[in-house]
Amino acid sequence: MLKELLNIYEIFVGIFSITYILFYLTLAFLSYYAIKQHLNTKHFIHNNVLVKSNHIPGVSVIAPAFNEGATVVYNVKSLLSLNYPKFEVVLINDGSADDTLEKLIREFELVKVDFYYEAKIPTGPVRGHYKSTNPLYSKLLVVDKENRKSKADASNTGINSTKYPLILCTDVDCILKNDAIIKLAKPFIVSKKRIIATGAGIRSSNSCEVKDGFLVKIHFPTGWYARFQELEYVRAFLFGRMALSQINSLLLVSGGLGMFDKEIVINAGGYWHKSLGEDMELVIRMRKYMYDNKLPFLIQYIPESLCWTEVPGNKTILIRQRMRWARGLIQTLFLHKKLFFNPKYKRTAFFILPYFFAFEFMIPIMELVGIVTTLLFFIFFEINYLFFFYITLLVYLFYLILTITSIFLDDVIYKNYANAKEIIILILMAIIEPFFYHPVNTYASLKGYYHFVKQKEQNWGNMQRQGFNTPLK
Repeated sequence: MLKELLNIYEIFVGIFSITYILFYLTLAFLSYYAIKQHLNTKHFIHNNVLVKSNHIPGVSVIAPAFNEGATVVYNVKSLLSLNYPKFEVVLINDGSADDTLEKLIREFELVKVDFYYEAKIPTGPVRGHYKSTNPLYSKLLVVDKENRKSKADASNTGINSTKYPLILCTDVDCILKNDAIIKLAKPFIVSKKRIIATGAGIRSSNSCEVKDGFLVKIHFPTGWYARFQELEYVRAFLFGRMALSQINSLLLVSGGLGMFDKEIVINAGGYWHKSLGEDMELVIRMRKYMYDNKLPFLIQYIPESLCWTEVPGNKTILIRQRMRWARGLIQTLFLHKKLFFNPKYKRTAFFILPYFFAFEFMIPIMELVGIVTTLLFFIFFEINYLFFFYITLLVYLFYLILTITSIFLDDVIYKNYANAKEIIILILMAIIEPFFYHPVNTYASLKGYYHFVKQKEQNWGNMQRQGFNTPLK
């Protein structure tokens, strides 16, 4: 009976693996076509023309900050330096216990002001709004609020405090490319169909040189875990999300860099304060709102790196982050389970949600079951070792080809690496990733699922940051 069950599972895994490979081959072609299309059309209306237009929509940049005293001043300066004619920076001090607010008040000459705060999205108590007495910082608004152990609550407070129709949600530790706003806003301006959200690539700022909030020089990460995440981001953002964008199937616009139609965000209810995957959960509700009201829409992805952020530099912080992501995934899928295969929600119901369930949520579980099954085969039954080796090699080579293709595509188009040595290092990291980095991610995901089932408490938390390197004079 055990052998029969193992054989049935083996057939299931075989079918699943073939489906997985064919699906990702399809995504590869879609990604290539989407990037080619983007490169061919990005000069159709030049960015400089849009920047000089009198009819360009205003953008509010929202950045929650919780105990970010080490880098908050640098990052606010970076956000204020963005190239766009009509924007504001709304920084939310989310009840920081360190000197985040004090540094902001001192550096930007802030004073508390009377501010009409309309809570279109319910939030925790707001202590006050601060504006600068210095005209140089007239675009800065600082909101001080009580901490509710939720990044979503901080973001919603920022949304309620904005004055422009487009909102760019980011993290205060992120450094945005100078033209990030115009590139994210461009689809909202030129598209005939209503755009409700746009996103773009994110890269690791670990080891980069930053001075006064400006990215002076991009350096390849020196730490092992930072390098693995660099590889992961290249593959996920350039390959996966670009392909899904091509068929209007994006379900995740990163919390580190995402622009949204504020009206739709508010109508959808804003970020859910109990969510650990608030960015994905919001996009699902925005899509649901558009379907419910029979409004055509698009969510687009820009295949360029427009944001640099400090990624976890050690295993402990990485596991903590990935546990939260895993819990956010299962929490979101469970919350919106009624959307699955509901004809009203079209591709979201029949393609996107099943994709995330099968190829995102189920993969760590199948890997664990696969390891146990393989061990049972080795212990109790005779197996075809040569066949087992060839199947494993096929899957490994498939992963490697996709990853290396993403690396070269990224380098050919955007030249993000200083020399061939950095590309070779990244390829070497790709070769060993399945053996050293991937198991850590799998462990963190499974632990996150376990905590969700056991309903253990986990909140936004505080990722310890090293700060930025300052270039030598």
